[in-house]
Amino acid sequence: MKKLVIFDLDGTLLNTIADLAAATNQALQYYGYPTHSTDDYRFFVGNGINKLFERALPENERSEENILKIRSQFVPYYDKHNADFSRPYPGIAALLLALQNDGRKIAVASNKYQAATRKLIAHYFPEINFVEVLGQREGIPAKPDPSIVNDIIATAGVTKEEVLYVGDSNVDMQTAHNAGVTAVGVTWGFRPRTELEALHPAHIIEKAEELIPLLD
Repeated sequence: MKKLVIFDLDGTLLNTIADLAAATNQALQYYGYPTHSTDDYRFFVGNGINKLFERALPENERSEENILKIRSQFVPYYDKHNADFSRPYPGIAALLLALQNDGRKIAVASNKYQAATRKLIAHYFPEINFVEVLGQREGIPAKPDPSIVNDIIATAGVTKEEVLYVGDSNVDMQTAHNAGVTAVGVTWGFRPRTELEALHPAHIIEKAEELIPLLD
């Protein structure tokens, strides 16, 4: 029986792509760089915001200095506008409530920076008592490194056999494999199903409610 379900955030619990695109584009535009379509950002995100900025910058401008410049514009804007267009995916709110009512522990493991991760979770899911909500933190390697999952498991006090890890990208599937927990890919997020299939998760689901039968 699975006692703990760990969710990725962007592309899994929340469709955040429009706000991420808008915040990055305003920073690019501020420094005179070309911008990108919202759809392009589906393949820029997933490895933390510094990697997002690296991918969004022109190839010959991807220096650490320029990445930090974009970040300096992005963070204040995103902190104010990260809930303008972002919304939970269909069935997610009901799924989290069902898990909570069933006595399962719920957590979030995101490569989004910590402050924004916690702010979005508190804003959209105030009725859910997450055992832990972790984003990218200074000095802790980003996913697919398993550190974030291992920290959550330690806090929850469960075994790895009792954990489901749920995400929408190859980074998430690699994270689950690296942590030695059961991987569940979701097809409603930012990346195509083929990307998930290539990493051979234990399960791939197309609707939020399809997670429930995988718990026992």
